[in-house]
Amino acid sequence: MTRIALRAAVLLTALLVLPGLAAAKTAEEINEAVDAALERFYADVQGGREFVESSKGVLVFPEVIQAGLVIGGEYGEGALRMNGETAEYYSTAAGSFGLQAGAQAKTVIICFMTEDALRSFRNSSGWEAGVDGSVAIAQVGAGGSIDTTTGRSPIVGFVFGRRGVMVNLSLEGAKFTKIVR
Repeated sequence: MTRIALRAAVLLTALLVLPGLAAAKTAEEINEAVDAALERFYADVQGGREFVESSKGVLVFPEVIQAGLVIGGEYGEGALRMNGETAEYYSTAAGSFGLQAGAQAKTVIICFMTEDALRSFRNSSGWEAGVDGSVAIAQVGAGGSIDTTTGRSPIVGFVFGRRGVMVNLSLEGAKFTKIVR
């Protein structure tokens, strides 16, 4: 899918399917939602707190809404935390085309495990997963523990639903853009 088609799909979906996104969240609302998402993550994933604390930075999108009917898209707002403090705010958006119908919400947590990966992300004007950096989607075992081989990647992503059930979804093509709040 070309960049123009991708942007058109995201825009069309946002206009037709996701009218609630027009009301941007405040910095306080984003921070409260990020805190809640991290607490869910820590409760559901054995070693999750230690994993996040060992990262150089963690990008948290508490709610990414994905919807589509042939043309689909997703959007969410979140925060980059460094040393436990919010450093910057970001949005994520992606578009898709194909056999699809419906909507869902998911939480996305991306851990930057090296200074180089974090610096590359922060210095970009619009970072795209799979193009500007490869994100290893972490697998969580039956006991709720993080797969240690994934943890060695420079960028590790976690995607999960409201009930804490981890799913293996790709972040390829998702674009992350700094926003002012």
